[in-house]
Amino acid sequence: MKISIERAALLKAVSQAQSVVERRNTIPILANVLIEAEGSDVSFRATDLDIEVVDKAPAMVERAGATTVSATLLHEIVRKLPDGAQVVLNADTAAGRLTVEAGRSNFSLATLPREDFPVMASSEYASNFSAPAPVLRRLFDKSKFAISTEETRYYLNGVYMHVSEAEGGKVLRCVATDGHRLARIDADLPEGAADMPGVIVPRKTVGELRKLLEDDEMKIAVSVSETKVRFATPDITLTSKVIDGTFPDYTRVIPQGNTRKMEVDAADFAKAVDRVATVSSERSRAVKLQLDEDRLILSVNAPDSGAAEEELAVAYGDDKLEIGFNAKYLLEIASQVDRENAVFLFNSSGDPTLMREGNDQSAVYVVMPMRV
Repeated sequence: MKISIERAALLKAVSQAQSVVERRNTIPILANVLIEAEGSDVSFRATDLDIEVVDKAPAMVERAGATTVSATLLHEIVRKLPDGAQVVLNADTAAGRLTVEAGRSNFSLATLPREDFPVMASSEYASNFSAPAPVLRRLFDKSKFAISTEETRYYLNGVYMHVSEAEGGKVLRCVATDGHRLARIDADLPEGAADMPGVIVPRKTVGELRKLLEDDEMKIAVSVSETKVRFATPDITLTSKVIDGTFPDYTRVIPQGNTRKMEVDAADFAKAVDRVATVSSERSRAVKLQLDEDRLILSVNAPDSGAAEEELAVAYGDDKLEIGFNAKYLLEIASQVDRENAVFLFNSSGDPTLMREGNDQSAVYVVMPMRV
């Protein structure tokens, strides 16, 4: 195999591949990227056996062929090459080497045979549809902060993507929760997605998927089966196993009868929470909210380090209320708000609180209170 490729195109493809590769591997081939050159394209394939990414890039292919080489090493080399350089990759399968040449730089890297590289078995997808990148980006970006990191509750270690009923009819919905907070985000149901099986997309896949969704003009082809999910653009295909488990009935957690309503400027609220939380001990980081007619007092009392208090003007006309929250959770939820105003709906100091963006019902957040 011998190809010539522009550095920027090579860097983009290799960086996507190397981020999928696990740093610590017991199987040496899994640290490698499979490079396959044919026609006028070269593809870079990487896998950790749960996720597989294939990135195509245009190249001058002098000799078609394939080899595998360390993904991180190749990425480091390409990253350090000068901008605009033409990079020549030349594989000598007999010697088990890949040479990387650019200008006066020359590297010789060890390779492993392409036959050893595991290719993910293709699956029959029950549902195929396409959705604009900004729609998928919003669904996953706004829900991923609530993914649980507790390995024991593995079925919460991802975003539950499924079709659900909302007021205006069926929607494509993403939900994530860790038991302390929950995010539920809806989007219009894309054509062809009605029969999609609900799947839990793992946390790592959600992170990798984000790189496919940068381009606002891009349409993403989505394929879903009971065991796998695939997201594809013309250049990149990301295939992932889904979490084998049952996502809990989240509708039971979303409070319906919260009547005490507070409306506040989301940016001001987030900054005020951040300021008062500065004095709190990392462990508890509890912030107390005291609500009275059109004013909110945020306070933190940390016996070992000090206390802080800040007053905010809010729209609130219900009974007095004192309620405490974990500062980190409040900040994460407030930072999801794209509109000016965040609406909080409370019941009592011991019940879950609901938050949404202005009058928008398509994004709903729930956070559990803390004793303060």
